[in-house]
Order: sequence, then C-alpha cells, then structure tokens
Amino acid sequence: MTLAQILSVGIIAATMGLFVWGRLRYDLVALISLLAGIVAGIVPADKAFTGFSDDIVIIVASALLVSTAVARSGVVEDVLQRVGPYLTTTTLQVAVLAGAVTLLSGFVKNIGALAMLMPVAFTLARRTQTSPSSLLMPMAFGSLLGGIVTLIGTSPNIIVSRVRAEIVGEPFRMFDFAPVGFGLAIAGVIFLTFGWRLLPRNRKAAATIEAAFNLEGYTTEVDVPEGSALAGKTVADLETMSEDEVEVIMIVRGRGRRYAPSGSAELKAGDILLLEGEPEALERVVGRAGLKLVHDAKGREKDTPSDEVGVMEAVVGQDSRLVDKTVTQVRLYDRHGVSLLAVSRAGRRITQRMRAVKLQPGDVIVLQGDLTVMPEVLGELRCLPLAGRNMRLGRGGRSLLPILVLAAAMALLATNVIPVSVAFFGAAVALLLIGSLSLREAYEAVDWPILVMLGALIPVADTLRSTGGTGFTYVTRKNRRNDPNRLVLRKYDPVLRRHVDFREER
Repeated sequence: MTLAQILSVGIIAATMGLFVWGRLRYDLVALISLLAGIVAGIVPADKAFTGFSDDIVIIVASALLVSTAVARSGVVEDVLQRVGPYLTTTTLQVAVLAGAVTLLSGFVKNIGALAMLMPVAFTLARRTQTSPSSLLMPMAFGSLLGGIVTLIGTSPNIIVSRVRAEIVGEPFRMFDFAPVGFGLAIAGVIFLTFGWRLLPRNRKAAATIEAAFNLEGYTTEVDVPEGSALAGKTVADLETMSEDEVEVIMIVRGRGRRYAPSGSAELKAGDILLLEGEPEALERVVGRAGLKLVHDAKGREKDTPSDEVGVMEAVVGQDSRLVDKTVTQVRLYDRHGVSLLAVSRAGRRITQRMRAVKLQPGDVIVLQGDLTVMPEVLGELRCLPLAGRNMRLGRGGRSLLPILVLAAAMALLATNVIPVSVAFFGAAVALLLIGSLSLREAYEAVDWPILVMLGALIPVADTLRSTGGTGFTYVTRKNRRNDPNRLVLRKYDPVLRRHVDFREER
C-alpha cells in the first residue's frame, strides 16, 4: 500500500473508532475526519467541501421536509385511527403499526414514518392498557425494514445506485431493490408480529417535558364554519371524533346565548364552542372537523410573513400586566400584536369566552403572533415562556396535498422521468409553495447534524477511491517454473470488472 492509501484507511478506521467510542458527537467526528484528510493531503483543498453539495445531502434534506409535511397532514394517522377500535390485542397492534411503518418508510424517511404513527401508537397503548414499548420497538425495526425495498428508502441504496452508475453507466431504478427487499421486509414484519414478546418488560419510561409541566387541560374557543364536518352532528359525535380526549364545555349561539350542552345537542354552522383537552387532542379535532380557532381577526392585517407566525406557551407571573384583566381590557393584540388562543388553569374549569377570561397568576396561556418578537412581548407582559414543546394548535389544518405531491414525485421516479435528487427537491419546494410547511417549520424539520456528517464524510470516503485503496492490489507470482523471481502486481478494475496486471517486478 502507498502512503496515501495508508493515511486514507487510517483516518477512516479512526473515524469508525470515534463513532463506537461515543464520547464525541457524530457530526463533530465527521468534521474532525475531514480536517484530518485535508491536513494529511489526501483530500484536496479545492474539493474538501464538495460533499455538502452532493446529491445525497440534497436528497436527505428534501426527504426530511417531505416526510414532515406528510406527517403533519394527518391523513395517515386518520386512516389508522379508523381501524384502531378493531386492534384489541397487542399482536394485532404490532402487526398493523409495524406493517404501516414498513410500507411508509419505503417512500419517506424512516424518521418521518415513525413521526406519523407514534401518536396512534400512544393512543392505542393508552386505550388498551398496552405497554408503549411493545409497539414502539417493533415500529422502529419496521422503519428500517421498509428502507430496503425502494431506491429512496434509505441513503445507502442511493449511494450504491450512484456507484453503479459510475461503474456500468446505469443506476438502479426505483424498484430494483424490491424483489429482495420486499421479501425481507415481509419476513421481518411477520417475525415482529410474534417476536415482540421477546422485548424487555416492566421498564419505566423516562419522564417527558409534558409530564414535568403537569398541566390541566387547555380551554380554547372554536367556530363551526359552513361546510364543517360537524355541522348537523351532535356533541357526542365531536367527542367521539376526538376519542373522548376533548370535552365540549359550552356552546355560544345566536346573540351570545350560552348553555352547557348535553351529548345529544346538535351543532350548527356559526356556533362558538368552548373545548377543553390536551393541545395535541385539540389540534387533531380542529383539523379533522374543519373548525376554526377564534381570535382577533385583525391579526390578518398585520404585515407579518406567514412563516414567522407561530404559537408559544407562557405562564402568567404574579406581577404580570394581565393579572385580573381580560385580553380585551389590555388590548393584547392592538398593543402587542399577539392573540390569546387557549388558557389552562389549575383546579378550575374555564367557562367564559377567551376575550372575557380574567387571567390569574399561574395561568398557562397559548399566544399566537410573530415568533421573532414573541420573547420581547412576553418580557413586557411579565410572562414566563415555556420552552420545549412543539405545539401545532392554531398552525393550520389537515390536507391531502402533501400525499398527492409525494405520490407525484414517486410516479416520476418510477418512470425514470427525473432523477431522485430532482424529484425530492421539487416535492419539497412544491410543499413550501402550497403552504404545507412554513419556511420556519422547514428549517426545523431538517436534521442538520446528519447533513453535516454526510457532507463532511463524503470527501473522506472518496479518498479510498482516489488513492487506489479500493483497487484490492496484491502481488502474485507468475510463470513460477520458468521465472520464479518474476512478480506481478495485480489490481481489480471496476470498469472491466476483473483483475488486471499493471506492473512487473523482479
């Protein structure tokens, strides 16, 4: 081996060792590896950062955006929720959830596939008293199995396809992996259907940030618009749609007439409803039923880019300007540009409309407004922000458009009309244009450490090829009887796909 080959293999081996050691984060390890390659001279300075523009990085980033948009569309979750009541045993739950994740991860990133179905898994586990770990671990394995079925299921498939194109001039097509991958995926799901019993039991889950908050349910105010799925339905229908996780506290109808509804009370277009529940449950029922959150309509007049509008949770402090006042009295929107969406109050149920609630110290509120100025506003109001929870309440409904965009991209890939990178990049841009994701949400969806690792390691990995380290050079004796001292160096040629003699020594 040459010095360059030794350095290349050594740096890659050291990188693998650091990954196994685990004391340094993987993206930092990749950056160290790239720097070592540059210093050693095996990574040319003018090509050191070409990995960040590689198709692999573009595909992974775009796939994460598409997966997030599909997950937030709620379509897949709604479909599985319909079959949820029939999944009465853990075996059935594992079979359906692991199978669904396996299927989805063939077309979206496995992280996105898990994100779509984890809420369903937790709901089923809570309803049937099943341990969540019995469902989540098989789903995690299923997400890996699905990636081996299609070209875009996992990054290694894309890398192998590109290498094949460099060697033989033709990459793998969309479903070239399917004959082998599909069989392995089916076998894996069958094993998971029964093998979940091998998982450790009686393990206590780590406390989540939501558990640390220990909040009462939020109360929010929604409008039943014309064309809503709830118009003409009953209160019981709404609560069934929310799987009994949301309760209707009050109906406001006509000229402010308020009454506590019974389960048989009919809902009409134009009704104002006070709903109580957890943020995730409220967001789901608002999206499914086509309801609209009631807040200051003048918010639309503000010159704020839509991708900067979001929601934040905060606690009303003892010395807050909101104490013993309503948002109308303090002119919350006019003065500060934020709207009150929901309130949570420990030990007491809120039965007033949001604009009439007199806030108290310790109340947890959800405010909507410009996220770039929200911290400053909370400081002026002397409210303490709660960080760490990604709330979707008030941030858009559900739509089939992400599914249709993904299906169109897959169709173009399957027919070899456009390459993988263009298909996913185009799908990501289309989803941004139609508003399925805001730019802020898109940047949050991208796993930047993964992209940094890929971009840094691609030039390092390429040193094996550029230094000849992948040539499998070896020495052999030739014509031993006639000339026993004659040595021939041989090397595997990937283009000819055979070993060739390239140097003789005596």
